Amino acid sequence: MNIRYLIGGFLVMIGFPLILATDYIPKEVDYKDSQMWYVVDNDSLGSGADIFYVPATWEFDWLKSDSVISHYADPSVAKHREHMAIEMKGFASMMGEGNRFYSPYYRHVTLNTWATLDEPFIDSCYFSVSFQDVKNAFDHYLRENHQGRPFVLAGFSQGAKSIVELIKIIPDSVRDKMVAAYVIGYKITPGDTIQCPNIIPAKNAFDIGVTICYNSVKDVKYTKPIISIPNVACINPVNWSTEVATTILNDTITVTLNPDYNVLVVEGYDGGNYKPILDFINTGDYHSADPWLYEKQLKQNVKDRINQWMITNNESF
Repeated sequence: MNIRYLIGGFLVMIGFPLILATDYIPKEVDYKDSQMWYVVDNDSLGSGADIFYVPATWEFDWLKSDSVISHYADPSVAKHREHMAIEMKGFASMMGEGNRFYSPYYRHVTLNTWATLDEPFIDSCYFSVSFQDVKNAFDHYLRENHQGRPFVLAGFSQGAKSIVELIKIIPDSVRDKMVAAYVIGYKITPGDTIQCPNIIPAKNAFDIGVTICYNSVKDVKYTKPIISIPNVACINPVNWSTEVATTILNDTITVTLNPDYNVLVVEGYDGGNYKPILDFINTGDYHSADPWLYEKQLKQNVKDRINQWMITNNESF
């Protein structure tokens, strides 16, 4: 006999949570609608690159006016777009200088869903809805905006998961235009690299066609399987090295790459600006800080890799 109970709107049966048939799944996003995009064009001369950015998780489970629960963000809701736009604006400032920045609003899986820590369940929710949006948005970008330009893929947290999955399906015809992919605050598993040989971990500040990946923690005991285990890739954005060496950030913070866990161990930083969320992130890890702790380094590195791509491909700004 199955034992059933409700947790945060999920039906759980012996550790196998199911979204109820009556739960609300927002309608599919139409990416021909300009409201479904956050776009910044800082490349009036047409000599830069494109940034395709997928944001992280912003929404908790929420109720429609008829009290039906949803476990997905709804881009048709202005408040949900406003939340995602906070992050999009930050990344556009970080990575968009001299480039064209494209970021789609999408039906991301809620924080409550991630807090189940049930990865097969999260994947079932994510691939059936969230990644379909991301894939459709990227396909739209390729059709309507790409025009043969070099591009950078980037994402944070759930958005970084999307970048890993996008690399797996990039058409051969456009793969050589990918400058690099930034997987910030998420993992690249052994299975990912076996499934997709095109996922090549970055080794330095200037290699191109590679994937940049890192996660920051106070101590390796705070690594989270749902985010960073198992992980086969990590680079230190302070010195853009995969070597084990302690580096100094902002004069007082030390950042050391741990090769056993492939995470960055950060000391001298309290992460106080980022409060714990549902007791599963920002609890000894510095997940929410991952983009912003290294903002200066990321901003310069995007420029460096794009410039290197231009040189390698006999193009210039």
